[in-house]
Amino acid sequence: MTISSSLNAGVAGLNSNASRLASISDNIANASTYGYKRAVADFHSLVLNGGNGSYSAGGVRVTTNRLIDERGPLVTTSNSTDIAVGGSGMLPTTQVSALEDDSGGYPLTLMTTGSFRPDSEGVLRTETGMVLMGWPANTDGSIPTFPRDTVDGLEPVHINLNQFAGDPTTRIELGVNLPATATAAGENGDSLDMSIEYFGNLGTSQNLNISYVPTVPATGASNEWTMTIRDSASNDAVIGQYTLTFDDARGTGGTLASVTKISGGDYTASTGELALTVDGGPLVVKIGTLADPQGLTQLSDGFAPVSIVKDGSPVGNLSTVELDANGYMHAIYDIGFTRTIYQIPLVDVPNPNGLITLNNQSYQVSPDSGAFFLWDAGEGPTGDLVGYAREESATDIARELTNLITTQRAYSSNAKVIQTVDEMLQETTNIKR
Repeated sequence: MTISSSLNAGVAGLNSNASRLASISDNIANASTYGYKRAVADFHSLVLNGGNGSYSAGGVRVTTNRLIDERGPLVTTSNSTDIAVGGSGMLPTTQVSALEDDSGGYPLTLMTTGSFRPDSEGVLRTETGMVLMGWPANTDGSIPTFPRDTVDGLEPVHINLNQFAGDPTTRIELGVNLPATATAAGENGDSLDMSIEYFGNLGTSQNLNISYVPTVPATGASNEWTMTIRDSASNDAVIGQYTLTFDDARGTGGTLASVTKISGGDYTASTGELALTVDGGPLVVKIGTLADPQGLTQLSDGFAPVSIVKDGSPVGNLSTVELDANGYMHAIYDIGFTRTIYQIPLVDVPNPNGLITLNNQSYQVSPDSGAFFLWDAGEGPTGDLVGYAREESATDIARELTNLITTQRAYSSNAKVIQTVDEMLQETTNIKR
């Protein structure tokens, strides 16, 4: 009956607009919730084909979706581990309850932003119990190769703010000028000495003691020196001795012409490096390639250590951690030493709006979302990671209030339809009187 179908359509309209009102209420309630994704109610018509050419009102049905791919604006904060995603991609997280699971598995959840701070055990987590996950770095700061289509390798990020660490010296670059006059006939042949501090594997301070002894000929100038390197950590044992010959030709005068090993590590002419071994392990000392004016030189009458560049540092206390745009988390120590400790990948799925919505602005992969893939931040379809930042709610209050007005009017109109149908049915029953 057409009148009864009108009543059903009106009831369907009331239910659909009530669902839309619920989504609007949710959006407005979360207007200040960081990382909140707006819910939308979409209406779809229902068409019923009646027999004998009659028409029946089908009414309307509603589906409510969350626009997870819609991003809110970013705002800056004062916490280095407040993290947001500047573009596509989501942070890999897990729930704090998973840390107590003896199986060692960490169920993957996804977030677009979070305020992560270390708890009593150093685990980076939010106040709501969401734990940030990443790939741990090797001791040298490199990131091993991990699978990109599984959570194997991902682990909760631990930050120990009371941690001490040292950085052993592995490389030294020398820029030293030796006096050309010291290799001339009649000179005294005195040794020229210098000491270079380096840091051992335990953060202790050691020294390379280097002496340069000129070869004094009977006549003319030899342009030749004997360089001897001793290691204080090995009781001043000689770890390398070399004969240095300098060029005196125009254009290349004063630069190295040859390096001959007497003892110790080899000299590599292509890189200008000496492969030494100190008490704690290998140590590369770069003296310059042949004819290189930036390495060891022999000019004029002055002994001058022009430039000494080295890596390594003494033991320092971890003071803070920071995240760069590519997702590398760096530990910064109070002595200025930095070390990469984790890489935070970004998770991408083919259909973000198909993710399952969980509490605390977190999401879970579903068949509708498609399989996930872990990208390096800034590569593929993903954006950059932003530290000292949070993503604000995607709710636009003005738009929601406008939708609230139209929803209220639509609800009232459907109620009016029901009232009208009721009056028509009343007229029908009055025919019997």
